Amino acid sequence: MKSSFEDVITIRRMAFASIARMAYHGESLQDLHDETYRALPGEVATFRENVFRERAVYGERLRMVLGLDARTAADTGSITEGIEDIDVNTRVFNPPLVSVIKIACEACPEHHIFVTNNCRNCLAHPCANVCPKNAIYNEDGQMHIDQDKCIKCKKCVNECPYNAIVETGRPCADACAVKAIKSDYLNRAEIEEETCVACGACVTACPFGAIADKSQIYQVVKAIQSPQEVYAIVAPSFVGQFGALTKPSQIMEAIRLLGFKDVVEVGLGADLTTMHEAEEFLERVPDKQDYMGTSCCYSWKLMVKKNFPDLNPYISESSTPMVYTAKRIKADHPEAKVVFIGPCLSKKLEALQDPIKEYVDFVLTYEELLGMFVALEIEPGSIETDREIGDASLTGRNYAVGGGVAQAVVARAHELDPDRKIEVENADGLAECVQMLRMAKAGRKNGMLLEGMACIGGCVGGPGTVVPIQRSTRAVKQFAEESPFKSPGDNHHIPEEDRH
Repeated sequence: MKSSFEDVITIRRMAFASIARMAYHGESLQDLHDETYRALPGEVATFRENVFRERAVYGERLRMVLGLDARTAADTGSITEGIEDIDVNTRVFNPPLVSVIKIACEACPEHHIFVTNNCRNCLAHPCANVCPKNAIYNEDGQMHIDQDKCIKCKKCVNECPYNAIVETGRPCADACAVKAIKSDYLNRAEIEEETCVACGACVTACPFGAIADKSQIYQVVKAIQSPQEVYAIVAPSFVGQFGALTKPSQIMEAIRLLGFKDVVEVGLGADLTTMHEAEEFLERVPDKQDYMGTSCCYSWKLMVKKNFPDLNPYISESSTPMVYTAKRIKADHPEAKVVFIGPCLSKKLEALQDPIKEYVDFVLTYEELLGMFVALEIEPGSIETDREIGDASLTGRNYAVGGGVAQAVVARAHELDPDRKIEVENADGLAECVQMLRMAKAGRKNGMLLEGMACIGGCVGGPGTVVPIQRSTRAVKQFAEESPFKSPGDNHHIPEEDRH
């Protein structure tokens, strides 16, 4: 989340903690309405213009945390509507994953150009002179724009000597690199599901907290409380997420205290992805195809599939680190449940795919994990533990930062073929991913390994993270250097049969 959006972040995390607490303490979901009063007491609003709307919006957010749909004012009934369908200990998913809480949306203009009070009403009036539609006029000593005539050509913006004319857009739409944000009949934001790649950029960009994704917190807690064993697998970006001085081993122990049987680094699966992608690249490029894209970011893969379907064969066929790690758990514990914990929203969609859903039962973000810590009053930094972590190699742990995946694959490929020189390019954010693929389609990336990351900074910049990118990046790199294995080839946790 954007660290400066403090109130939005607070509301979001309050909801995660509320539902986690209700699940852990066995509180009836029929009391969900009371939770809006517990979280937002009194008569004075804290976040919105009045407490009634504040509670109504919070109630719809609680529903989404439970896995239910957020409703409009036209169809809002009891807050517990549909509760019986999600009060289970197995995965629940009713599409879409990401949607707009309509009663929270402020219907921001999609594209707006207007004159600010910085206008000096200058003699030259260059703004009016360049306007091709005569949309700019003088009134009360200041220039104004007739919005019905304005064609958004921005000539006036560029000509004003005082920078008094500004262009604004809808923050969620501006953040969406695949242009999935549209408008409904009331000009509220609406997400086009067939275009959306669940990168979460709109979730973090909305300053009103009007966009959210559905959670699986409640069902995860119920699974933990069931007789089945539940294992957590944690993405490489977990380091540094829960306090600058909190050690990775303390985070792992805190997760175990939530009721998980054990916790494994997804960096282990990253090592397997590295090994497979290195062999795949050496075997396929350039003899069978011109270039190859990495496979670990699911939003990147969805973007390719939806926007560049003819380039889909150029993406690696190797499984993602999440999948390889979950397979290792299921191989030893076939009846266990596996919960992936990471920075991504799109992993919730990846885990629904065949045959991945056989291995990954639930997906949580770090924000959702934080809500579980809050619910049980667990402070990771205060936990004493002498357990050492050594599931992944240095390069596997560095998957969390931009460029880390490509570096790992190239390093492994060099071990296999020291004479092979491989050029790489890593796209930082979905907008760069789109541009990189356009260049690849034009034949300008031949022979290269292309790393696609939907989030700026890599996984450490994911929408489900808790701390700023820079802090997490430093922590990840330091933790990577502490690995007992410098290469996936050194990792003795990988069975021989999984290495090829």
